[in-house]
Amino acid sequence: MTASIIKLDTSAEDHHLARLAAVALGLSVLEAAIPSPLPGVKPGLANIIVLIVLARYGWRTAAWVSLLRVVAGSLLMGSFLAPGFFLSLVGALCSLAALAASMHLPRRWFGAVTHSVLAAFAHIAGQMLIVYLWLIPHSGIAYLLPIFAAAALVFGTVNGLIAARFMDNTNEQPSERTA
Repeated sequence: MTASIIKLDTSAEDHHLARLAAVALGLSVLEAAIPSPLPGVKPGLANIIVLIVLARYGWRTAAWVSLLRVVAGSLLMGSFLAPGFFLSLVGALCSLAALAASMHLPRRWFGAVTHSVLAAFAHIAGQMLIVYLWLIPHSGIAYLLPIFAAAALVFGTVNGLIAARFMDNTNEQPSERTA
């Protein structure tokens, strides 16, 4: 029996996309190692990369990075097709929908922090909807909304500030950094 090798033609853009998704995946793995005081409350560190990719390369590339991170992360952590995978996937899809809509806001007043906060709220709204419709169909989960909304506001703001700061630093010329 002879083994056949399938060769995929990849472009430089494919490799760049894979590197960006790998960085987001690395942040997801790092985040998984951080203990959470409340299940489901995580800082969303990979979203910093998604925000940077959104600003630099557009929504399509940001969507690829986000979805590759969700799928690869679930495979790496052994949660593929488990409830956590679907919560993450729906959260990412809702977040991407919010980012697509927020890109039409005037850039003069709305930047990385706004995008991050809107995406964080959309993410948690999507997850809470899935929890209610599939896992815990009880109105009592509404009592958790203020906690999750506060976490989305805090982490969305912090992640947006980090992404904005990173984008500002990388846009400076080397001579500006030393001055």
